[in-house]
Amino acid sequence: MLHRLRGSCREATEGAFGAAPPPFALVETTRGTRRLAAVSLEAAQLRLYPGQKATDAFARVPDLATAEHEPEADAAALAELAGWCVRFSPAVAIDPPDGLFLDVEGVAHLWGGEAQMLADFRARLAANGLPFRLALADTPGAAWALAHFGTDGTIAPPGGQAELLGPLPPTALRLDPETAAQIERLGFRRIAQLAALPRAPLGRRFGAQTLTRLDQALGRAAEALTFRRPPTPWFARLAFAEPISVPEDMARVACDVAARLCAQLEAKDQGARRFELAYHRLDGKVLGVAVGLSLAGRDPVRLGRLFAPKLDVLDPGFGIEVVTLCAHEVEAINARQASLDTIDQPADDGLAPLVDRLTNRLGEGRVWRAEPAESHVPELAVVRGRPLAAGQPGWSPETPRPVRLFRRPEPVDGVIALTPDDPPSQFRWRGQVHRVRRAEGPERIGEEWWKADIDAVSVAHVRDYYRVEDQDGARFWLFRAGLYEPQQPANWWLHGVFG
Repeated sequence: MLHRLRGSCREATEGAFGAAPPPFALVETTRGTRRLAAVSLEAAQLRLYPGQKATDAFARVPDLATAEHEPEADAAALAELAGWCVRFSPAVAIDPPDGLFLDVEGVAHLWGGEAQMLADFRARLAANGLPFRLALADTPGAAWALAHFGTDGTIAPPGGQAELLGPLPPTALRLDPETAAQIERLGFRRIAQLAALPRAPLGRRFGAQTLTRLDQALGRAAEALTFRRPPTPWFARLAFAEPISVPEDMARVACDVAARLCAQLEAKDQGARRFELAYHRLDGKVLGVAVGLSLAGRDPVRLGRLFAPKLDVLDPGFGIEVVTLCAHEVEAINARQASLDTIDQPADDGLAPLVDRLTNRLGEGRVWRAEPAESHVPELAVVRGRPLAAGQPGWSPETPRPVRLFRRPEPVDGVIALTPDDPPSQFRWRGQVHRVRRAEGPERIGEEWWKADIDAVSVAHVRDYYRVEDQDGARFWLFRAGLYEPQQPANWWLHGVFG
């Protein structure tokens, strides 16, 4: 099914990103020539237009106010506007440099119909001082054409975009400028004239893109859009008759919307690892918080407890009117009966609630578990993994590694060994002397010579590791760097401790 709505917010750049006194224009340098990038309505009425040379514009309007065009700032502002539009649809696509596509298939009834939704959209954009043009149609191409060249606010009836597109110029099909200019030079002023031509000559004369754009606008061919927030079935929404702002109410509705979404997950035997909660304020700003789970789950009470500490920093402003919740990293989970009073709880590790609280309080990536990697070099043999990930390979019992592996080996001195190849019987580390009571080794580890030039491989990169225990029972992982040379003192380092 094609998307019912494509709302194209065609903002003039200066109106969308800051007010300025009329007449006003943004200026950019293109190929060494300064040209107008965007003009205000007042400047356009004085016959100024984007792409015009700045010198010609000043000759026509000497009092023209200008500012440097900042495309990066414009793109960031358009992305913020796309995030705000999620209140109307979970699927929003950016149409650079100044447009947006919204897919509202199946959600218009929440506003009482497409006309009411469009009116609400219009009122909110106008309240924020954004100049715009809106259109609603079955296809993205039709909505874009009507928003840019048709009557503002046009709502095309289902299947009726062809009649509305007929009087529009061929440029409305989003053709490249050269093709559009050639079509108009040959006397074709309306899309209806192009649609009436035989397809084969039309394609040969003006290229396959013309046929594609025409088919996309009329609904004969599908058009793929990159949505900033792809539609997801794991989505719940609550709207309030009166705005809320009390922290207790915000925490309560977080539990309510979580219960609604978790019911959807439970019905499909699914759970999620990440949940994103969004509060939509009256002024259009979206306040978002997210929590993650170490194991996929769907317990609304647990989610509410995780969200609660993060709500204190949110400013509700004049009130919250809508709250939404999305689930990500959804996966199937098995239900089991852990006890007589917990029948539908998913299989869970007893540490999961604690890990979740620590992770959401300290931040993602701050709570992790060391996992073995495919390398025999100690620095490369450990990677950070999820704290409760299941099915990961364990450590080899034949080559135990210390619980705490130093990021950089620390030098030790005062090493005494009976023979050069024997483990140390005494060493000093961080100013303290340790007398070795037990020792095991050596375990010889060399560099990964196959990853470097053969000429660069050196015996200096060979390490002989020993596991030693001192007189107090502390255990250490020591190594001697390089092969033994009679005339050179041994170079000893401490790489980790076992506990």
